[in-house]
Amino acid sequence: MRIQRRLAARVVKRNTFESLDAVDTVAGVDVSIKRGEARAAIVVLAYPGMELVDQSTAVRPVEFPYVPGLLAFRELPAILDAYEELATQPDLLMVDGHGYAHPRRFGVGCYVGVELDLPAIGCGKSLLVGEHRAPGARRGSRTQLKHKGEVIGTCLRTRDGVKPIYVSIGHRIDLPTAERVALRCARRYRLPEPIRAADRAAGLVP
Repeated sequence: MRIQRRLAARVVKRNTFESLDAVDTVAGVDVSIKRGEARAAIVVLAYPGMELVDQSTAVRPVEFPYVPGLLAFRELPAILDAYEELATQPDLLMVDGHGYAHPRRFGVGCYVGVELDLPAIGCGKSLLVGEHRAPGARRGSRTQLKHKGEVIGTCLRTRDGVKPIYVSIGHRIDLPTAERVALRCARRYRLPEPIRAADRAAGLVP
Protein backbone atom coordinates (compact mmCIF):
# COMPACT_ATOMS: atom_id res chain seq x y z
CA MET A 1 0.00 0.00 0.00
CA ARG A 2 2.90 2.35 0.73
CA ILE A 3 4.33 1.58 -2.71
CA GLN A 4 0.99 2.37 -4.35
CA ARG A 5 0.62 5.68 -2.53
CA ARG A 6 4.18 6.68 -3.45
CA LEU A 7 3.88 5.73 -7.11
CA ALA A 8 0.45 7.37 -7.45
CA ALA A 9 2.24 10.71 -7.39
CA ARG A 10 3.88 9.78 -10.70
CA VAL A 11 0.59 9.38 -12.59
CA VAL A 12 0.25 12.04 -15.30
CA LYS A 13 -3.43 13.03 -15.59
CA ARG A 14 -3.25 14.84 -18.93
CA ASN A 15 -2.79 13.83 -22.55
CA THR A 16 0.83 13.62 -23.61
CA PHE A 17 -0.11 13.28 -27.28
CA GLU A 18 -1.45 16.07 -29.47
CA SER A 19 -4.76 14.42 -30.32
CA LEU A 20 -6.35 11.04 -30.96
CA ASP A 21 -5.39 11.53 -34.60
CA ALA A 22 -1.85 10.77 -33.47
CA VAL A 23 -2.92 7.39 -32.02
CA ASP A 24 -2.48 4.57 -34.54
CA THR A 25 -2.53 1.54 -32.22
CA VAL A 26 -4.27 0.56 -28.98
CA ALA A 27 -3.20 -2.53 -27.03
CA GLY A 28 -5.43 -4.56 -24.76
CA VAL A 29 -3.74 -5.98 -21.66
CA ASP A 30 -5.08 -8.79 -19.49
CA VAL A 31 -3.92 -11.60 -17.20
CA SER A 32 -5.46 -14.94 -16.26
CA ILE A 33 -4.26 -16.86 -13.22
CA LYS A 34 -4.66 -20.62 -13.11
CA ARG A 35 -2.92 -23.33 -11.09
CA GLY A 36 -0.40 -20.91 -9.64
CA GLU A 37 0.62 -19.40 -12.97
CA ALA A 38 -0.09 -15.99 -14.47
CA ARG A 39 -0.67 -15.84 -18.22
CA ALA A 40 -0.43 -12.29 -19.53
CA ALA A 41 -1.59 -11.26 -22.98
CA ILE A 42 -1.07 -8.03 -24.88
CA VAL A 43 -2.91 -7.63 -28.18
CA VAL A 44 -2.16 -4.60 -30.36
CA LEU A 45 -4.97 -3.43 -32.64
CA ALA A 46 -5.02 -0.65 -35.22
CA TYR A 47 -6.94 2.42 -34.11
CA PRO A 48 -9.67 3.12 -34.95
CA GLY A 49 -10.05 0.19 -37.38
CA MET A 50 -9.38 -2.51 -34.74
CA GLU A 51 -7.41 -4.78 -37.10
CA LEU A 52 -4.83 -7.07 -35.48
CA VAL A 53 -1.28 -5.65 -35.59
CA ASP A 54 0.69 -7.68 -33.04
CA GLN A 55 0.26 -9.82 -29.95
CA SER A 56 2.29 -11.63 -27.33
CA THR A 57 1.80 -13.78 -24.25
CA ALA A 58 3.95 -14.71 -21.29
CA VAL A 59 3.55 -17.22 -18.48
CA ARG A 60 5.30 -17.15 -15.13
CA PRO A 61 4.66 -18.40 -11.57
CA VAL A 62 2.54 -16.21 -9.31
CA GLU A 63 4.71 -14.87 -6.51
CA PHE A 64 2.24 -12.60 -4.68
CA PRO A 65 -0.86 -13.67 -2.73
CA TYR A 66 -4.39 -12.66 -3.66
CA VAL A 67 -5.19 -9.42 -1.83
CA PRO A 68 -8.03 -7.18 -3.08
CA GLY A 69 -6.64 -3.82 -4.17
CA LEU A 70 -3.14 -5.27 -4.68
CA LEU A 71 -3.79 -7.40 -7.76
CA ALA A 72 -1.24 -5.47 -9.82
CA PHE A 73 1.55 -7.05 -7.78
CA ARG A 74 0.37 -10.49 -8.95
CA GLU A 75 -0.08 -9.49 -12.58
CA LEU A 76 2.60 -6.93 -13.44
CA PRO A 77 5.63 -9.26 -13.76
CA ALA A 78 3.91 -11.38 -16.42
CA ILE A 79 2.64 -8.25 -18.21
CA LEU A 80 6.17 -6.87 -18.42
CA ASP A 81 7.41 -10.20 -19.80
CA ALA A 82 4.71 -10.14 -22.48
CA TYR A 83 5.53 -6.54 -23.38
CA GLU A 84 9.16 -7.47 -23.98
CA GLU A 85 8.02 -9.95 -26.65
CA LEU A 86 6.06 -7.40 -28.69
CA ALA A 87 7.47 -6.31 -32.03
CA THR A 88 5.26 -3.19 -32.03
CA GLN A 89 5.19 -0.52 -29.34
CA PRO A 90 1.55 0.53 -28.95
CA ASP A 91 0.58 4.17 -28.74
CA LEU A 92 -1.93 3.55 -25.97
CA LEU A 93 -2.65 0.73 -23.52
CA MET A 94 -6.11 -0.39 -22.41
CA VAL A 95 -5.73 -2.50 -19.28
CA ASP A 96 -8.41 -4.90 -18.06
CA GLY A 97 -8.72 -3.56 -14.52
CA HIS A 98 -9.02 -0.26 -12.74
CA GLY A 99 -6.56 2.59 -13.00
CA TYR A 100 -7.16 5.74 -10.96
CA ALA A 101 -10.51 4.33 -9.78
CA HIS A 102 -8.76 2.61 -6.89
CA PRO A 103 -8.72 3.21 -3.12
CA ARG A 104 -5.15 4.53 -3.34
CA ARG A 105 -5.52 5.90 -6.89
CA PHE A 106 -3.07 3.37 -8.29
CA GLY A 107 -4.71 0.31 -9.77
CA VAL A 108 -3.17 -2.01 -12.34
CA GLY A 109 -3.98 0.41 -15.18
CA CYS A 110 -1.82 3.05 -13.51
CA TYR A 111 0.92 0.60 -12.58
CA VAL A 112 1.30 -0.67 -16.14
CA GLY A 113 1.21 2.83 -17.61
CA VAL A 114 3.77 4.25 -15.17
CA GLU A 115 6.07 1.24 -15.40
CA LEU A 116 6.12 1.32 -19.23
CA ASP A 117 5.76 5.12 -19.42
CA LEU A 118 2.96 4.83 -21.97
CA PRO A 119 -0.52 6.38 -22.12
CA ALA A 120 -2.86 3.93 -20.41
CA ILE A 121 -6.54 3.50 -19.57
CA GLY A 122 -8.05 1.34 -16.84
CA CYS A 123 -11.18 -0.49 -17.91
CA GLY A 124 -12.98 -2.27 -15.07
CA LYS A 125 -15.84 -4.72 -15.50
CA SER A 126 -17.21 -4.21 -11.98
CA LEU A 127 -17.12 -1.52 -9.31
CA LEU A 128 -14.09 -1.55 -7.00
CA VAL A 129 -14.56 1.67 -5.04
CA GLY A 130 -16.73 4.79 -5.14
CA GLU A 131 -20.32 5.75 -5.85
CA HIS A 132 -22.20 6.78 -8.97
CA ARG A 133 -25.70 7.33 -10.30
CA ALA A 134 -26.94 4.86 -12.88
CA PRO A 135 -26.22 6.11 -16.40
CA GLY A 136 -28.99 6.29 -19.00
CA ALA A 137 -29.90 3.15 -20.89
CA ARG A 138 -28.51 4.32 -24.24
CA ARG A 139 -25.00 3.71 -25.55
CA GLY A 140 -22.70 6.60 -24.62
CA SER A 141 -24.57 7.49 -21.44
CA ARG A 142 -22.21 8.12 -18.54
CA THR A 143 -22.09 9.30 -14.95
CA GLN A 144 -19.23 10.35 -12.73
CA LEU A 145 -17.64 7.81 -10.41
CA LYS A 146 -16.71 9.55 -7.15
CA HIS A 147 -14.83 8.55 -4.02
CA LYS A 148 -14.29 10.80 -1.01
CA GLY A 149 -15.52 13.79 -3.01
CA GLU A 150 -13.12 13.22 -5.93
CA VAL A 151 -14.05 12.17 -9.46
CA ILE A 152 -12.00 9.01 -10.02
CA GLY A 153 -13.56 7.66 -13.19
CA THR A 154 -16.67 7.22 -15.31
CA CYS A 155 -19.47 4.68 -15.33
CA LEU A 156 -19.94 4.28 -19.10
CA ARG A 157 -22.71 2.53 -21.02
CA THR A 158 -21.16 0.99 -24.13
CA ARG A 159 -24.28 -0.78 -25.44
CA ASP A 160 -27.98 0.01 -25.18
CA GLY A 161 -29.46 -1.60 -22.09
CA VAL A 162 -26.29 -3.52 -21.20
CA LYS A 163 -24.38 -3.33 -17.91
CA PRO A 164 -21.90 -0.42 -17.96
CA ILE A 165 -18.12 -0.52 -17.56
CA TYR A 166 -15.85 1.62 -15.40
CA VAL A 167 -13.29 3.76 -17.18
CA SER A 168 -10.48 5.63 -15.46
CA ILE A 169 -7.15 7.10 -16.40
CA GLY A 170 -4.04 5.01 -16.09
CA HIS A 171 -1.25 7.37 -17.11
CA ARG A 172 -0.57 10.20 -19.59
CA ILE A 173 -4.23 10.64 -20.57
CA ASP A 174 -7.20 12.63 -19.31
CA LEU A 175 -10.56 11.17 -18.41
CA PRO A 176 -12.64 12.61 -21.29
CA THR A 177 -10.15 11.19 -23.79
CA ALA A 178 -10.13 7.82 -22.02
CA GLU A 179 -13.93 7.75 -22.27
CA ARG A 180 -13.86 8.53 -26.00
CA VAL A 181 -11.31 5.80 -26.71
CA ALA A 182 -13.21 3.20 -24.69
CA LEU A 183 -16.50 4.01 -26.40
CA ARG A 184 -14.98 4.11 -29.86
CA CYS A 185 -13.33 0.71 -29.29
CA ALA A 186 -16.56 -0.86 -27.99
CA ARG A 187 -18.17 -1.54 -31.34
CA ARG A 188 -20.48 -4.52 -30.99
CA TYR A 189 -20.00 -5.73 -27.43
CA ARG A 190 -19.98 -4.39 -23.90
CA LEU A 191 -16.19 -4.58 -23.63
CA PRO A 192 -13.86 -2.61 -25.92
CA GLU A 193 -12.30 -4.74 -28.64
CA PRO A 194 -8.69 -4.53 -27.31
CA ILE A 195 -9.87 -5.87 -23.93
CA ARG A 196 -11.88 -8.65 -25.57
CA ALA A 197 -8.90 -9.66 -27.70
CA ALA A 198 -6.61 -9.73 -24.66
CA ASP A 199 -9.20 -11.75 -22.72
CA ARG A 200 -9.17 -14.41 -25.44
CA ALA A 201 -5.39 -14.47 -25.73
CA ALA A 202 -5.03 -14.80 -21.95
CA GLY A 203 -7.41 -17.77 -21.97
CA LEU A 204 -10.23 -16.04 -20.09
CA VAL A 205 -12.82 -16.63 -22.83
CA PRO A 206 -12.98 -19.24 -25.62
